[in-house]
Amino acid sequence: MKKKSITAVTTGLLVAAAVVITALASFGVVNQYLQSVLMSIGINIIFAASLNIVNGYMGEFSCGHAGFMAVGAYVSSVISIILFTENKFFGHPLLPPESALALFPVVIAAGGVAAAFAGLIVAIPSFKTRDDYLAIITLASNYIIITAINNMEIVGASRGLMGMKGTSFAMNDAVPLPWTLIWIFVFVFICVTLIKRLMSSALGKCISAIRYDEVSAEIMSVDTNRIKMLAFMFSSGLAGIAGGLFAHQLGFINPSSFSILKSTEGMVMVYLGGMGSLSGSVLSAVLFTFLLEILRPLQIFKWVLIPLLLILLMQFRPEGLLGNKELGGVLSNLSKKRVLWKKS
Repeated sequence: MKKKSITAVTTGLLVAAAVVITALASFGVVNQYLQSVLMSIGINIIFAASLNIVNGYMGEFSCGHAGFMAVGAYVSSVISIILFTENKFFGHPLLPPESALALFPVVIAAGGVAAAFAGLIVAIPSFKTRDDYLAIITLASNYIIITAINNMEIVGASRGLMGMKGTSFAMNDAVPLPWTLIWIFVFVFICVTLIKRLMSSALGKCISAIRYDEVSAEIMSVDTNRIKMLAFMFSSGLAGIAGGLFAHQLGFINPSSFSILKSTEGMVMVYLGGMGSLSGSVLSAVLFTFLLEILRPLQIFKWVLIPLLLILLMQFRPEGLLGNKELGGVLSNLSKKRVLWKKS
């Protein structure tokens, strides 16, 4: 079976599964807990895939990605609260609450744009350095963003920000469907498609060239600094989208939700799935979310086990589950081996 046909079949099955799950959730067959787990899976897919652009495809090392998720979460949350709910900023919503159904993707995209600009601010000084300095700068930026939010009373400071559930309720009142779940599915499809198209384009080839040999890429007339900044902005923007969806899923956020522990989650998912594998990011996000649910009774001790998992991965399978291959290629190779085995 060809790789393209495998990919098409897989995409069709996933879309069909999303439609079925949404229908079952609408009739109450899928309860709130399962919906919450599914929404977490979708958000983690976007978060892990976005980080994979930098750490996987480009071969750099960013370890403060949750900071950009925080920017997207807070910007989209503030816009959502001001536009569609009773709020402390203006007292009344600026738009009719029922308009949230149509404008919700715009609100989430606004958070992504804000995160992309935050990524640009970090990228400009970062990519003038080499090697491990990016890790140090991104880690510092994560702390800077969280500390800044901790001192911004307008968004609740360390107490956090709430009220985003009002937007979800407004969408459900307009048309009684699980809209937060639906929009997460939609954004997962959009973000995965965008990453796939990016990496199959000429720009994507330049990003991969930097991973294999940056000096050779420069010799071949690739503007590595420009490519790095564009890739980092795109990656940060997608993380901001994940943050906006995360905020509306929970209805409450505070700065501690986006600490270095959240960035560690992203790195575990990237390295678990495979560096430079989009399918690997999707697969690892699913597995990792289920792992978090299983370890939930352990509370704080799970943050001992999760970094331990990262250490074990680096020791025994540094390439991750799929390496730099896609699921379609792996299944195609397995199919060929099966045919050869039958012939022999």
